[in-house]
Amino acid sequence: MKALLDLDRLLADGEISARQHARLRRHAAQETASLAYGLLAGLGVVAVAGAGIALLPAPQTAMAVGLAVAALGLALACFGASAWRLVATLWVFVGTLLTAGGLVLATEGAPAAFVAAALLLAVPGVLVRSHLLVVLAVLALASALGARAGYFDASYLLGVDAPALTVLAFTLFAGLAFLLHLRLPASSSGLALSAARTGVFLVNLGFWVGSLFGDRLALGEAEWAISPLAFAVTWALALLGAGLWGWWAGRRWLVNLCAVFGAIHFLTQWFERLGAAPGSVLVAGLLTLAFALGLRVLNRDGGALG
Repeated sequence: MKALLDLDRLLADGEISARQHARLRRHAAQETASLAYGLLAGLGVVAVAGAGIALLPAPQTAMAVGLAVAALGLALACFGASAWRLVATLWVFVGTLLTAGGLVLATEGAPAAFVAAALLLAVPGVLVRSHLLVVLAVLALASALGARAGYFDASYLLGVDAPALTVLAFTLFAGLAFLLHLRLPASSSGLALSAARTGVFLVNLGFWVGSLFGDRLALGEAEWAISPLAFAVTWALALLGAGLWGWWAGRRWLVNLCAVFGAIHFLTQWFERLGAAPGSVLVAGLLTLAFALGLRVLNRDGGALG
């Protein structure tokens, strides 16, 4: 569990000594540096892999080169000296992404290819303890159901072809991954938690798209139409229930996620129903500010949340 603490306030209140204050600040600085490195390395790896796929002459070539680079990285990670650990991990990242990207391109984005890509990303991710690869593996599974994102002409695209199926599938996935997180040793439980969190994020994306366009869910010859209103109401109840459970269980990340998507849900439905008139924008803005202040108080006072 991670806790958010105001070290300066604890020192001023006499809860910790000056020595403890210095030691905790040193650990916090190390965590911040690790986070910054992780973000930069993740962006760099994705950029290198994407450019590699574009520059190589054929998807099959990208797959071959990716497999070779990933295999070399895994060999260094398993049998090389500790000094080579960082290089080995980066090679695994780049090689795995090249292989998965080449596979998806070679099959023109077939659903089965995304499932195979998810496996290609997940297995090395577990072996080298990479949260980035595990998260990308879960996103690849979502792409197998038609989820996608893109950018073109100063416009951003978010698509979920099967909102109802996405919500159902990743609710189950997130629940199973969270249970696995509780039972795995500390060295591996974080990976399962990252997978569960990504699943919860995808559930909210499915609800978001469904609350705008609705969906049709087919099972054999039976088919059910799900209205946008049904999605909107179910999403609101799910956010409320998950947020309350997260508060009770000390899961700060889940509380914050529910709060953020609660605001997105509110603004989406507000403007869908009332339009973007000046009055509705003003009221929505005031309510959002009040919501943000409440979230700040929640995070400040809930210091034990993880």
